Order: sequence, then C-alpha cells, then structure tokens
Amino acid sequence: MEMENIAVILPAYNEELTIAETILDFHNVLPNAQIWIINNASSDKTEQIAKDSLIKLECEGGVLREDRLGKGNAVRFGFGEIDADIYVLADADMTYPADQARQLIEPVLAGSADMVVGDRHSAGQYAAENKRPLHGFGNRLVGALVNKLFNADLNDIMSGYRVFNRRFVKNYPILVAGFEIETDMTLHALDKKFRIVEIPINYKDRPVGSLSKLNTLTDGMRVLSTIATVLRHYRPLAFFGTAALVFALFSLLSGYIVIEEWLRVNYISHVPLAILATGLAITSIIFWAVGLILDSIAFQGRRSFECHLLSQAKISSSKKTV
Repeated sequence: MEMENIAVILPAYNEELTIAETILDFHNVLPNAQIWIINNASSDKTEQIAKDSLIKLECEGGVLREDRLGKGNAVRFGFGEIDADIYVLADADMTYPADQARQLIEPVLAGSADMVVGDRHSAGQYAAENKRPLHGFGNRLVGALVNKLFNADLNDIMSGYRVFNRRFVKNYPILVAGFEIETDMTLHALDKKFRIVEIPINYKDRPVGSLSKLNTLTDGMRVLSTIATVLRHYRPLAFFGTAALVFALFSLLSGYIVIEEWLRVNYISHVPLAILATGLAITSIIFWAVGLILDSIAFQGRRSFECHLLSQAKISSSKKTV
C-alpha cells in the first residue's frame, strides 16, 4: 500500500499517563506520518511529554494548543492548521489500536471512501470493555436515531477512531465544541452524501489511573441536542412537520367538544376552548409552512454544496494534467 501525506491527529486533555505510548504506537505503525497532538487546555504534563516523545522519535509533526476546552474545538483547530492528503483521528488514551491504522487508511487511499470509521461494536470488545452501561445505551439510542433519520445502516455513530480524505476535512464546517463532534461528523457525511466505510476494530478501555473525560448524562444530552439541531437544519420539514402534527392533534382534541356542540345544538358555549383550538390550528399551519420553506432552503444548500465539490474536483483534475 503506497502511502500519501498522512497526518495523525490526537486531541489530548490531561493525558500525561498515555500520550507517550500513544505517539509511539502510531509512529511504529506509520513511521513516515506527521503526528500532531492538539493540547486542549491540559493542566498536567501532557504537552511537555508529547514534545519530548516527538523529539525522541524524530517524528514529523508537533504540538498545537487549543485553549478553548472541548474535543470539537480541538479537532476544528487541527483540521484548519494541518495540511495532509489523509487524516487519521484518534484519542490519546490508548483505547484505539494503532496497529489497525493501515487497515482504516486503505479504503481512503483506494478512493472508495471519504471517511472510514473504526467500528467498536461489531467485534464485541466495546460491550465487554465499556464500564459505563448508560454510555453504551446512549450510543445505541443515538445510532438508532441517526440510522432512522438518514435511512442508513451504521454500527458505530460515535467512534472517535476515523480516517478522512482531504476533500472531507476541508469541506467540513465544525460548529460543535465538545464530544458530540463524532456524531456531527457522521451526520455531515450522511447529509452531504460522503462515502462512509466501517471497519471493526479491537477496542479496549482506558488503562488504570487514566480517567475518562466523558459524562454519560451531560454528553448524552449534548449529542441528542445535536441531533435535534441537525434535524432542524437538514430535515426541517420532518422537524417542523412533526411539530405541526402535534399542534394539529391538540387542536382537534380541544376542538372536539366545540364541534360536537355546534353540530348538536348549533351553538357554542365553550368559547375559550374554541379560541384555544383555533390558536392551535393556526400554530400548526404556521409550523407546516415554516417547514416547507426551510426544506426548500436546505435543498438549495445541498445543491450549492454539491456544485462546490464539483468545482473543487475540476480544479484538482486540471492541476494533475499540467
């Protein structure tokens, strides 16, 4: 497998116990790759250990600092600052196997995928190693919602071990700040029809003494909030149409007595209820109209994005023929 310019990006927040071995593992597998550590406001010795490790290994790359806390902020900074043909994204906590990096790179290198995801679930290690059952349940819930929303069949929506081509990285606007970044990547890829390939990986839990930065309930709520936001932005007709349906049902329920009374005695005594039913019906119509308008805008946005990708492909092709 002939390797192109590869950058390994390792966001790190207080990973002094694992950062050196993580760098060593990836360097052994990809000796010619750049290895970049994004120090995300660490308060321990993560940055110094990372610098010492890179110098000792004579490895290309370096340490970048992003003081705005959050994995999304760290990845955004890394994608903007680092130039490569292929990007490998992993955590700095030794949970993802560096020895499978070449396997994940291969579909991108072959041109058959824009994003390759290290699937933690298919091999069964994640269920065995994960000590947070609620986190596992959250993963499955988010996966089911995303697959239903985009008519997809993905196993691991929230894996942090991914490989991207340059086209995906340079056309991915990161607007999330925290651990919802993986979900956001998947949603963006599905909405913009980037090619996704999943490859089973051997996941293992953090070593003893290394503490997870995840909070099951807080980060789970953030991920669900991200899905709701993306649904509102990319599937507005479904979002506002559902709201319109809910208001329409409440309107019918509250107006049933009024309608029944009018048909029976040709008179309305429940005036407040009639006003409520009318207000709910008007709200339902407004939500439906907003959904239709925003759905048309979202469609035009996808068209513009596709045209942008096509213009990039044309420029790239012309450069190759010069």
